[in-house]
Order: sequence, then structure tokens, then C-alpha cells
Amino acid sequence: MKTLRLRTDGAARGNPGPSGAGILIEDEHGMRLQARHKWLGTMTNNQAEYHALIEGLKAIKQWTPDRLEIFLDSKLVVEQVKGQYKIKEPELQKLHAEAMRLLDRTTYEIKHVRREENRGADHLANMAIDAKVPKSKFGG
Repeated sequence: MKTLRLRTDGAARGNPGPSGAGILIEDEHGMRLQARHKWLGTMTNNQAEYHALIEGLKAIKQWTPDRLEIFLDSKLVVEQVKGQYKIKEPELQKLHAEAMRLLDRTTYEIKHVRREENRGADHLANMAIDAKVPKSKFGG
């Protein structure tokens, strides 16, 4: 049985603000199979979290896993995917529907992890933003 681990993170500088997605795909032993980041444009942090999850779900399709373990540091997105939290914002409803469509017919477990446990995906999300938005310098 082939199990993959998907770690994703969406970042927004400002809410809304410049955003990026970080995606890490690992085998069941933690061996990194792929790391990618994507510029998302301007959006809220929650929208960026969903976009990162969606990009990650699209990316894992090439491996056709039997089982998928998903790790996010967004409790909101995790609980919405589990069906524990309601989704009031129309844009998040659309993104949730897309994520659930991609998860259809997939055996998966989704877990909330502390930010420290998702550092790789967080770093990639910030790399995507840094590539498009110059860092501001403090002190002139």
C-alpha cells in the first residue's frame, strides 16, 4: 500500500495581501519526493491556505497513492475539510468544494499540526512571496 504525506501552507502578508503556497510531498518514511512553491497573487490568509491544499492535491495525483496523510497548520481549513466547522465566506465555500472534489475517492486523513511542524511548507510559501515582492528594508 502506497502512502504519501502532503504538507501544505498558504501565506499572506497582510490580510489580504501578497500570497504564496508551499507544498511538500513525502513518502511514508518522510523522504521528500517533491517541494514546490507558487505565487498566488493577492488574497487572504485563509484563501491562501486553501489554494496551497488544492495545489498539493493536484500535485500528488501523479503518484496515485493508496492513502494520503495531509498536514496543515491551518486549524480552520482542517476542521472545515473534516466537516466540523461551517464555511460562511462564499470564496472559501468555492475553494472547499474544489478541495473536496480533489479528495473524492481518496483515502485520506487530515491533521492540524503546529506551525513548527510545518516549517518546510511555510518556508516554501514565503519563498513564493519573496520571489515576487521585494522585502522592505527597515531603517531607511
